[in-house]
Amino acid sequence: MKLILVAAVVGLAVAIMLTPYLIKVFSKPGFGQEIREDGPETHQKKRGTPTMGGSAIVLAMWAGYLAAVLTELITDGAGPTASGLLLLYLATGLGLVGFLDDFIKIRKQRNLGLNKKSKFIGQTFIAVSFGLGALYFRNDLGLTPGSTLLSYTRELAWLSFGAVGFVLVAALLIAGWSNAVNFTDGLDGLAAGSSAMAVGTYVVIAFVQFRNSCMNASVAGCYQVRDPLDLAVVAAAATGACLGFLWWNAHPARIFMGDTGSLALGGLVAGLSILTRTELLLVVIGALFVVEMLSVVIQIIGYRTRKIRVFKMAPFHHHFELAGWAETTVLVRFWLLAAISGALGLGLFYADWLSLTAGG
Repeated sequence: MKLILVAAVVGLAVAIMLTPYLIKVFSKPGFGQEIREDGPETHQKKRGTPTMGGSAIVLAMWAGYLAAVLTELITDGAGPTASGLLLLYLATGLGLVGFLDDFIKIRKQRNLGLNKKSKFIGQTFIAVSFGLGALYFRNDLGLTPGSTLLSYTRELAWLSFGAVGFVLVAALLIAGWSNAVNFTDGLDGLAAGSSAMAVGTYVVIAFVQFRNSCMNASVAGCYQVRDPLDLAVVAAAATGACLGFLWWNAHPARIFMGDTGSLALGGLVAGLSILTRTELLLVVIGALFVVEMLSVVIQIIGYRTRKIRVFKMAPFHHHFELAGWAETTVLVRFWLLAAISGALGLGLFYADWLSLTAGG
């Protein structure tokens, strides 16, 4: 628990202190955010707000994790684990892809950055290399960070993908979740606050897995997850980083996270679901992100097949703005939905653990 608190506090402090510096740097001429012309009229006044603030989240996450590792080295002599480093690699790699996308947007003064092909190649390379890495680094019990079995609250023994299938599924999950969080990043503080709730839920899940690890005692309800404590530490550092960034990103935002932050956070939640072996449970925990992505898909299908717009505008949060809701009203209600989703996911996880331990 001490390591988790260290990671969260350091992540929070670094994000709060670093973000104002980034606001100053990215407030220079030519570094402002471009806004969609067809978006809500109230958003046009946000044009020129500094972006790429997700850099603070990624750096603060690293700072929180390294502080926890240093604390562990001093007290116990243990160091970083393969699972923790793989998760940080995934988030940082996707953050770099997002950073390039943001940089091209602001330098060319347009709302489109990397072309679809370049962005796809970058995301795929990071996702596939993560998937491959997750099948290596066996510990003393033969556990790898990832599993070729699909998981809900734990592995489903009847559904295995094999090594190749696992890498492909991991790449699809990472691409899907990173884009889902990216779609959610359309209101001041929406993506940062919702991500903090989803990742914060994984702090609890990973910690429960650590306290009930089969490596400690092979009893009913134990978890076959490698390095759950390190996963909890990374998640805690990221939660603190999101909250620290939210201090400056809350309405009215003084800086946006941009694709730098949204792709990194989307990759992070996907990676957490893969490494904690809860891929299907993430659909519940991250239900808000799912709804946002589905709204875009439905809008595209509706327009291309029947030339109709199901929503006033997609992603979903813009629909309510165009319907007359104030931005802060949409924001708070969507935060509530994110909190409910996280609580429901945690409840399902706990119910599964309780049923197995009671039965044992």
